[in-house]
Amino acid sequence: MAAPRTPLPLVLLVVSATLLAAAPLSPAAETGGAFDVRRHLSTVTRYDVARGSNSVASAPSMSDECRVIHLNLVARHGTRAPTKKRIKELDRLAIRLKALIDEAKQGPESDSMKKIPSWMKGWESPWKGRVKGGELVSEGEEELYNLATRVKERFQGLFDEEYHPDVYSIRATQVPRASASAVAFGLGLLSGKGRLGPVKNRAFSVLSESRASDICLRFFDSCETYKDYRKRKEPDVEKQKEPILEHVTSALVNRYHLNFTQKDVSSLWFLCKQEASLMNITNQACQLFNEAEVYFLEWTDDLEGFVLKGYGESINYRMGLPLLKDVVQSMEEAIIAKEENHPDGTYEKARLRFAHAETVVPFSCLLGLFLEGSDFAKIQREESLDIPPVPPQGRNWKGSVVAPFAGNNMLALYQCPGKTDGGKISRDQKSSYFVQVLHNEAPVSMPGCGNKDFCPFEEFKEKIVEPHLKHDYDALCKMRPVAREEPSSFSSRMSNFFLGLFSQKGYHVSAQDVKSEL
Repeated sequence: MAAPRTPLPLVLLVVSATLLAAAPLSPAAETGGAFDVRRHLSTVTRYDVARGSNSVASAPSMSDECRVIHLNLVARHGTRAPTKKRIKELDRLAIRLKALIDEAKQGPESDSMKKIPSWMKGWESPWKGRVKGGELVSEGEEELYNLATRVKERFQGLFDEEYHPDVYSIRATQVPRASASAVAFGLGLLSGKGRLGPVKNRAFSVLSESRASDICLRFFDSCETYKDYRKRKEPDVEKQKEPILEHVTSALVNRYHLNFTQKDVSSLWFLCKQEASLMNITNQACQLFNEAEVYFLEWTDDLEGFVLKGYGESINYRMGLPLLKDVVQSMEEAIIAKEENHPDGTYEKARLRFAHAETVVPFSCLLGLFLEGSDFAKIQREESLDIPPVPPQGRNWKGSVVAPFAGNNMLALYQCPGKTDGGKISRDQKSSYFVQVLHNEAPVSMPGCGNKDFCPFEEFKEKIVEPHLKHDYDALCKMRPVAREEPSSFSSRMSNFFLGLFSQKGYHVSAQDVKSEL
């Protein structure tokens, strides 16, 4: 299901008309309520900022007579430091900026040097000298800790039981920033529940599977079909982004009289995102760009996420089937426990998972979130989707909302005393079970369930889950072997695994194997 491209000349025409009419950002515009660059950082957006700009539609909440009996959480790790690879990119940027300024000094003083922002002269990366990266920072810890306290308050009664790992299951990938996020969440969830220290913390377990076998939270690692698709599609995405980068580069060259390249602009945009997100600095790299340029650069990031991680191709999200099945199975087990009158403390009440954008984005797509118009019906028919609308048009697919740092989906399972009919509960019918989906803590309407956010469990399974179940993870993700040589096939799989592992740890691998993990 390949997404058709927006014709490049049309994109360039729209970009040109908008950018030429726009003025550079002023300090007042940056701090004003009308525009805040921190809301336009795609998946580098901080969670508190994303929640403040959450505009997803929501339906009325459920009846007061319904009671939550189980919670599924799928969350991205919190705000993190730049990865080792990106730290090196910023070190190279510092060298490059010095060279550009030295070159400008050769021109007329009044013409060139006065145009250069003062912060750029002698600039060094804040992460200079760092040999490690990608770890959860203190802001990320706070995001998950505070999320836990709000979850505990929102679902009062669900977390009243004495902690047991089989009742409150906490799971994370083996990547340190994900497991650290799980720990931060657990500390917030169980604060005051133990005897450790003045705040009465208690120990809790975080379960992880090997990266090589974790098809529930790191399904993208083991899906050869997806890795092949991504390798083929990445050059196309770069071509789609090129007209915007070319125009922004030209605008910056004219504005600051420095001979920026597209690579320079990409690095400066990355620096802007890091400064704004991690350091709340918006008057340096971010101020190089005007508002229109920020909108378009944000769109290029969102385009990449859409095509390579989201609805751009069905393999992107269908490889998340093991996670979807795990979520549904946990709810079915909770329903059985209630129907059989199992006492509290003998069955699971929450399954809490901490992973990556590559986990949260496909899962959101499996639920049918952030689609435009009739796109849900197209997905059910396995038809192609258009790429997100280009600014200044509005769009539902925004990385800052879909998967910011600590972005999450929660599926709350409710038991109600009867079936609903027009919002009223009929007491003469047996108990019914309903699912409410919350994205970044806000109820979201589900296209597969009549655009309701409170969906009967059986309808949720029939309309949203079952259409995906005709596919099988192993069949979807294992490439057809060229030759039936078991030793060679095994060796090839192991080679691919270690190349991916080394790439994530910052070791050098060939360019075609390098990917950006969020």
